[in-house]
Amino acid sequence: MPNPNELAPLTVTPGALRFNTDSMKLEYYRGGPVGFGTTTQTGEWVNLTTDSPDIQTGGARGVIGGGQGVPGSNTIEYVTISTTGNSIDFGDLTAGRRWSSACASSTRGLWGGGETGPSNVLDYVTISSTGNATSFGSLSVARGQPGACSSSTRGVFAGGNTPAATNTIDYITIASTGNAVNFGSLTSASGYANGLSSSTRGIFSLGITPSAPNGSNVVEFITIATTGNSADFGDLSVTKFASGSCSNSIRGVFGGAYNPATINVIDFITISTLGNATDFGDLTVARGGLAASSSSTRGVFGGGVVTPTANNTIDYITIMSTGNAIDFGDFVGGARAYIGACSNGHGGLG
Repeated sequence: MPNPNELAPLTVTPGALRFNTDSMKLEYYRGGPVGFGTTTQTGEWVNLTTDSPDIQTGGARGVIGGGQGVPGSNTIEYVTISTTGNSIDFGDLTAGRRWSSACASSTRGLWGGGETGPSNVLDYVTISSTGNATSFGSLSVARGQPGACSSSTRGVFAGGNTPAATNTIDYITIASTGNAVNFGSLTSASGYANGLSSSTRGIFSLGITPSAPNGSNVVEFITIATTGNSADFGDLSVTKFASGSCSNSIRGVFGGAYNPATINVIDFITISTLGNATDFGDLTVARGGLAASSSSTRGVFGGGVVTPTANNTIDYITIMSTGNAIDFGDFVGGARAYIGACSNGHGGLG
């Protein structure tokens, strides 16, 4: 018989916040391994970090490289995510290319692949400085339009066009240099994929697949610290490809895309759970082939194609709210599309 003096267990939703009066710290609830043989939501309360790139570097930076052109631009620009204003010149990639993807640790930003034939080039920069990129190594498969995500130690690249779509997933150790190593496979070959992450999970939205030639709504996930094939996460609110994606440690956000016309839709997921995306709001301009970067609070979307030309718009959202994006500024180098962006403050860093 239940004890009438005993409180019923509290159901906690992943992403919930609380202030721990014992430790005097703010905490969030991180969900457990739903989808791996358990029907019960498990999880733990985790301290929100009290350190940040703002303390270490003067602000979380979004760094944008490559882009529209034949064979493609080598320009790198950056923004300070907590501010607004136009981008600032950073340096150059080792090779000009478009449709590259980027990921980062708190110190290094790294671009992989791209469309120069296609490319297997990996190169990197030190985010807190400025200057030209340095060669890192090569992807296991040369391809453009892969999706990319990272933890604080690993960068993962998934899918892409060789020019035929591939399901390859490979990874690198960001603090080292060298060639990428096989991780596993997506459930379907996919070009124009997008990636984002928490510190444990990598999320990929598939783009153009054999069964979805005008764009897919499929979302899959991996556990970054392991190797293996991706598994189903849920569906986006619309079918699309070539979106911009970013995250904090709780939420992943996808903005804009083609479906096949350009759209301004933003939707979001809770990374620690499984399930379908929810509508967030709209970008300031409908566009595809854009890129996104983030801090723990803001997501910044830049560039893309507003049919039929490239665009220089940068706009931002507050990740833990919902609503339409707000103008941030413009790319100082002019209109850019098919770019890769990363930051030293994204959700994969904890």
